[in-house]
Amino acid sequence: MTEKPRRDAPRGTAPKLTEGAGFDLNQALRSVVTVQATIPENAYTAETLGEQRAGSGVVIRESGLVLTIGYLITEAETVWLQRRDGHVVPGHALAIDAETGFGLIQALDQLDCPTLELGRSSEAFVGDPVVIAAGAGTKTVQGSIVAKQEFAGYWEYFLDEAIFTSPAHPFWGGAAAINSAGKLIGIGSLHVEQLTSHAGSRDVNMIVPIDLLSPILADLLAFGRVNKPARPWLGIYSAESGGQIVVAAVADDGPAAQAGLRRGDVLASVRGEEVVDLGDFYRRVWRVGAAGVEIPVEFIRDGRALGVRIQSADRASFLKRPTMQ
Repeated sequence: MTEKPRRDAPRGTAPKLTEGAGFDLNQALRSVVTVQATIPENAYTAETLGEQRAGSGVVIRESGLVLTIGYLITEAETVWLQRRDGHVVPGHALAIDAETGFGLIQALDQLDCPTLELGRSSEAFVGDPVVIAAGAGTKTVQGSIVAKQEFAGYWEYFLDEAIFTSPAHPFWGGAAAINSAGKLIGIGSLHVEQLTSHAGSRDVNMIVPIDLLSPILADLLAFGRVNKPARPWLGIYSAESGGQIVVAAVADDGPAAQAGLRRGDVLASVRGEEVVDLGDFYRRVWRVGAAGVEIPVEFIRDGRALGVRIQSADRASFLKRPTMQ
C-alpha cells in the first residue's frame, strides 16, 4: 500500500455515494458524530497534524463514550461532538492508544445518540460488503473489503492485519466501517493507494480493526492509555523506496534528531540484523525493549555505512496532556 500524503480530499472527488444498506442505516447513522478538535499552536503535533482537526467518531456506550481515530484528538485543548441533526455538545479527549491508533472521547453533556454495536473484524472477509459512514453533512459509501493485510505507517505505526475497503470515502478520519449486520468492524484511519495486478492503482480506505479495542478498552478508560511499558519511539518518519527504507524526516528534538539522523539516510539494520522492509524495521526496534532503551541502528549516508545508538523515548512524553473543559 502506498500512503497518500493528504489527510482529506477535495469535495469534488467523492465517489458515487449511496444511502442504501442491508440494515437500518438511518439508525446506525445516528451513532456516528462529527468530531472537531482544537490544538494549541505550541503543541508538538500542531505543525504536522494541524491546529484545527475535524473527522468522525462512533458512540459505543450509552454514557456518551465515542470511539474515533487518535490523531484527531492528540493534544486536543477543546473537543466538540455534533450529531446529525446539528446539536453540538462538548467532549473530553479521554484516551489515545498509539499502537492501535484508536482514540476515545467522553461527551460532557447529554449526547442522546444510540450506540453502534461492535462486530468482529476477525469474521470479516475479503469481498464482504461494508458501509463507510462519516459525520454530519456527509453521505455513506457502500463498498466492500478488498484486502486484509499488514500495514506499516511512516510514523512508527504497524498493524499485523488492517482492513482495506473500496471505494474510498473522501472523509475517512474516524469514519465507521459497518458490516452487513449493521455492526461496527473498524474505524477509518487513512486514504491510501492500492496497486493491483490487473487494474493498476485504486484509492482505498485503511480501517483499524475493531477487535483491537476490547483487549485495551478497560485500561484506556481507567488510565487514559494502555497499562504497560510503552514501545520505544525514535522520532523517524520513514518510507520504502527502491527496496530501501529511507528517512523522509525526523521529529523535532526527537531521539533520532538528537542522535544525528537526517533526511535521506537509508536505514540498513538494527543491532547488526539487516531489515528487509518498514514493518521489519519496526518489529526489530520494538523487540529491543521498552521506551528508554538504547537502539543501535546502522544506516547509509552518501554511500558510507555508519552506526548510531539512539536513546529511545516514550512518544507520549512529547505530547501535551488534555485537560478537562
